Amino acid sequence: MDTINVVLDIQALTRHFGAFAAVDSLTLSVNAGEVFGLLGSNGAGKTTTIKMLTTLLPPSSGDARVAGYSIVTQAVEVRRAIGYVPQSVSVDGSLTGYENLLIFAKLYDLPRREQEGRIREALAFMGLTADGSRLVSEYSGGMVRRLEIAQSTLHRPRVLFLDEPTVGLDPIARDAVWKHLVDLCSNYGTTLFFTTHYLEEAESHCDRIAIMHLGKVAALGTCKELETSLGDAAHTLNEVFVHYAGSALDSGGTFRDVSAERATAQRLG
Repeated sequence: MDTINVVLDIQALTRHFGAFAAVDSLTLSVNAGEVFGLLGSNGAGKTTTIKMLTTLLPPSSGDARVAGYSIVTQAVEVRRAIGYVPQSVSVDGSLTGYENLLIFAKLYDLPRREQEGRIREALAFMGLTADGSRLVSEYSGGMVRRLEIAQSTLHRPRVLFLDEPTVGLDPIARDAVWKHLVDLCSNYGTTLFFTTHYLEEAESHCDRIAIMHLGKVAALGTCKELETSLGDAAHTLNEVFVHYAGSALDSGGTFRDVSAERATAQRLG
C-alpha cells in the first residue's frame, strides 16, 4: 500500500458495547480513488465500523485518519471531507429533489453563488434533471438512492461511505445506481467505501475486499487473491465468503438489524 496515496488509515479501531466487541482492533488502509468493499454477515461489525469512520459513533479505542484527519480529535474536519449514504432513507419525501439538495448545500456552507450550479450538476450527473422539481415521495427506490448519492457528494468529498447502498432495489435499479457510482469515481476521483450483501456487486466493482467476521478482518485482498486464498484450487467469491464469514445458522444479525434492513427495503421498494 502506497502511504502517499492512503486516504483512509484505520489503526486498531475497536468498539465495545458492554463486554461485547462489535469491532475488534480493526486495522486496514484504503488508497485514494479505490473502490473498497466491506463484506460480512449481519452482526459482523460492518455498520458499526462505518458509523465510527463517519464520526457518528466514538470508538472505544484505536483511531482512524480519513483524508488525513483523526476521527477522534478532528471530527468536524472528517465530516467535511466525507459523504455518507446510510442504509436507511436519508432524504425528505415531503420536499422536491431540488429542495433536498438545496438544504444540504446550505448545511455544508457551499458559497451561495455556487449552490445553484452544484445542484444542477448533481441532478444531471445522477440522471435526475427531469425529476428535480418532483416530490421525493413520488420517486422510485432507485431514484431515491441516486438523490441520496447526489446529496452526499454536493461538497465533493474525498471519501464516500455507503452502507448497503442498493438494499431493497431491483436488479435494474441496482445497476443504474452502480453506473453512477462508477462514473463518480472516474470523473472526480472519489474513494468509495461500502458494505453490501450482494457478492456480485463486490466482484464486479471492488478493487479490494475485506471480509469481516466477529468484529475482525478475516480476509483482505483483490477478488482474485481471495478466490485463490483457500489454497487447493480457485474458488468462487461465494465459497470464499462462506469460508471466512462463517456459515452458522445464527449469523443473521439481531432483531434490530433485520428490522432496519426490511424497513429500508420497504421504503425503497
